[in-house]
Amino acid sequence: MTATTAPPASAGASAAPGGGPRKRAAARAEGRAAWILALPFCLLFLAFTAWPVLQSLFMSFTDTRSRDLRTPFAVDFVGLDNYTKAFADPVFRRAMLNTAYFVLVGVPLTLTIALAAAVALNRGIHRFRSVFRLGFYTPVITSIVAVAVVWRFLLQEDAGLVNTVLGWVGIDGPNWLGDQHWSMPALILMATWRNFGTGMIIFLAGLQSVPWQLHEAAAIDGASAWQRFRHVTLPMLRPTILFVSVTTGIGYLQFFEEPFVMTSGGPLNSTISMSMYTYNQFGFGNYGYAASLSYVIFVLVAVVTAIQFRLLREGD
Repeated sequence: MTATTAPPASAGASAAPGGGPRKRAAARAEGRAAWILALPFCLLFLAFTAWPVLQSLFMSFTDTRSRDLRTPFAVDFVGLDNYTKAFADPVFRRAMLNTAYFVLVGVPLTLTIALAAAVALNRGIHRFRSVFRLGFYTPVITSIVAVAVVWRFLLQEDAGLVNTVLGWVGIDGPNWLGDQHWSMPALILMATWRNFGTGMIIFLAGLQSVPWQLHEAAAIDGASAWQRFRHVTLPMLRPTILFVSVTTGIGYLQFFEEPFVMTSGGPLNSTISMSMYTYNQFGFGNYGYAASLSYVIFVLVAVVTAIQFRLLREGD
């Protein structure tokens, strides 16, 4: 007969019986400490962000006006009337078209100029590169109100610097901010000039992360500079393009300061934006209606962002 040997004792059997409970107690203590540290932020978030958002959502289904602030529980529930009124409002529909024009033209233009500036700083410009970076980025950190005021004087019909320079070469400049055909392009140019610096910095970081060995291999295979840019650089920049496109699009969908300071929404509502019209309704005391307009803007921002992710995300 062969003697049977007992199986070796497991390594866990020699561990101290209290090791598991001690670890669980330590984890619970860390969790309590984390909640204690996060509690001030959570309270501030609930009081100043979550509660106002929920309150404004409820307000969008009521006929709340400025006179109802003293008796907030006396307002009437109107359901979706504010939303149907918004889409039937000709001024708000015009504001939606103006905002769509601003986004559809402004976002591609801003991304194109930002990418061109980034490529130039990454490969083309060698001397005074830091000076150019600072100069391109300075408008971003400048107050938008100050920029808009300066551009309003630059674009004046008679005494503006832009028309003065055009007059030197025999061109009679238009009334940039007083003509409904030129006012929106003027705002788009100003917004592009101010905002392309942010995209330029992000694109520059993305370009510097593209392996140069890929360009060398493509050049050895006979690819031209444009072919290398199109088939090597752009695919590698796809996540960066998505990020810049989404952030720029969200900002442009909410553009407000440019028409507010430069044109007051005119002429003939040709530059009024959805955000500006919503702000005006708050100023008029139509709080319920203005709240519904703000949620229309929120939904449009979410839809446009989803479309951008669908078109530009990796793997498609």
